[in-house]
This record gives sequence, structure tokens and C-alpha cells, in this order.
Amino acid sequence: MKELKSAYSLEELKNNAIELLKKLIEIPSFSKDEYNTSVEIESFFAKHQIPVKRFKNNIWAVNKHFDETKPSILLNTHHDTVKPNKAYTLDPFLAIEKEGKLYGLGSNDAGGSLVSLAQTFLHFYKAEDLKYNLVIALTAEEEISGLNGIEALFPQLPNVVLAIVGEPTQMNLAIAEKGLLVIDGEMKGTPSHAAHPNNDNSIVKCMDDLQHILNFKFPKVSDYLGEVKITLSGIHAGVQHNVVPESCTFTLDVRVTDEYSNKEAFEIIRSEMKSTLKARSFRLNSSKIEMDHPFVQAGIAIGRTTYGSPTSSDQAIIPCTSVKIGPGDSRRSHTADEFIFIDEIEEGIDIYIRILEKVL
Repeated sequence: MKELKSAYSLEELKNNAIELLKKLIEIPSFSKDEYNTSVEIESFFAKHQIPVKRFKNNIWAVNKHFDETKPSILLNTHHDTVKPNKAYTLDPFLAIEKEGKLYGLGSNDAGGSLVSLAQTFLHFYKAEDLKYNLVIALTAEEEISGLNGIEALFPQLPNVVLAIVGEPTQMNLAIAEKGLLVIDGEMKGTPSHAAHPNNDNSIVKCMDDLQHILNFKFPKVSDYLGEVKITLSGIHAGVQHNVVPESCTFTLDVRVTDEYSNKEAFEIIRSEMKSTLKARSFRLNSSKIEMDHPFVQAGIAIGRTTYGSPTSSDQAIIPCTSVKIGPGDSRRSHTADEFIFIDEIEEGIDIYIRILEKVL
């Protein structure tokens, strides 16, 4: 890439980002209801003379000197949010700036990443002689792993070989991410009056089965993500005290590492249990980028650290090499009085640009 003289200073990019984030916070954008934030995002790009394309509530654009013979790097994050935590003390739809923080629903997850990636795209938009095209896609339905977000849009995007997924990572590189496998199970037994002997009690049998799988260790341990984690997240049986129920049902939340596909993990769990099991989906698989990838090496070169992420994101449904990096802290996501530090956004823009300058 030729030396780029951006039309914007870092201070101007930061101010643009804060202005946009305040607007987005004050527009409700629950999953499947993101139209109004998508319009605001369109307006931002229009203000900077950048043409965009729309697919449902997904907004995307390519760099000014796009070359269809070149591969593309994708800048991606989401503009939908979860519903406000019931413990909020502030108005979740009011952007409040105080003590170096910007409060509001979606400020940290993933508004900070969105506005930082938008400014990064703006910085590189007019650059010539890039090794890669630059594509930005600000998408919908991430919080519910919906079907009308990046998964639906991705086939329309031009020759993407690397996706940079914006999520709060304190601008360190999540080089691997656990997949998500949700399993519903049922243990059958013999219904009876509670006063009589019953050696086929569905609840007791289910407890034994669950205790076994919760103590089970998958044989392969990931260098990036450690062990596969199985959590019992729901159980139900019985409607009255004097009746032994016919069945006991339960739900397992399984965080799968890069050592297994979701289908492989499911088959192992099924072979270890006596209950009848059904996976809700196999879509959300683990992801990984190699340590020697140029983007990872560029991040390390400027002092960023690498780690494996236990939380899931749209990486799970992006069918190419990807890395997760963004301003903010995932521990603040989905919490009451969510916030991001103003300085984190400025740092985010700066680090995105510095890494990409080494890659593009």
C-alpha cells in the first residue's frame, strides 16, 4: 500500500465515532427489529459520500478503489442488542457521557466496535494499491444467532478471505472461539404413585445420567480453548408431590473447542448418556486462526496479546478465517448500566488502523 494520507485525523475519527455511537444508543435495535439503526448507519456513510448496499437490515460497502481481481478483508460487527437488563438504573436508550464513560444499551456490545470499524473503513476508503479490498458489513441478528444476519449476507460479499469481527476484547486478539451446542434431553421412566416402590424413577435415572456427563472429560484438550465445557442449564420433571413422573427433561449448554465439530461433540455425548438427546442446531461451531497469520503477527508486533474466547459471536457462522478484536470488555456485555470508556474507542480506531496498515 502506498503511504496513506487520510483526510481525517485520529481526533476527528474519534469524534465521528462518539457522535455516531450516541445516535445508535438512542435508537432501540433489538434483534429482528434493527431497521432504524440500519437507516442511521446508511446516513453516516452517505454523509461521507460512501455508497452502501442493503440486504434486509444489513448494511455493507466496499472501498473506493475496489478491484474484483483481489481478495477481500471483511470488517464486521452487529448493530442489534439484547433487551435491557432489569437491573438498569439509567435509561438504557439515553446516551450519557460522564467521567470518561459513555453509557447506554449496546455501547460496549457491540457499538464501540461498530463505530471504530466504521471510522477505520473511512480512514482507508480512498487508499490506492491495497493488497486486499476492504469490505465493511454492519449486520443484524447476532444476539440471537439469527438467519438474516451475516450468514445470509456473506454469499453476496466479494471473495472474503479474512473476517475481522468486532466484539469487546480490550483490543486483544481472540484467535480462537468456542462453539455453542445446545442439547435437549429426556429420560423416560415408569410413572407411579409416590407411596409405592419404583426402581424406574425417571428423575433418579436422569440425575445419574447427568452426573456422569457433567463429570465426563473429552479426550482432546485445545491449546487455545482448553476443555469442552458442559453445563446443565435447565431441568424439569413432575407436576405434583405424590406422582412419580413418566419423564425428566433437561437442557445442556455445551461450549465446544476447535478440537471438535459440534456434530462430533454431540455424538460423543450421546454415546456417553442413556437419555434421548436432540441438538437444537449444529450451526455455531468453534473457530480458529493460526498464530502465524499475517494479521495476528501484525497485532503481536504492536503489543497486542492473543487468547481463546469462551463466548460466541458471528465468527461461528462466518465460513472463512476470522479473528475477533474490538474495544470494550466482554464482562460488561448484557449488564445493567452498560458502558464503554471514550478512550477505548479512540484506542480501538488507532489499533485497527495500525494493524491493517501492516496487512493491506
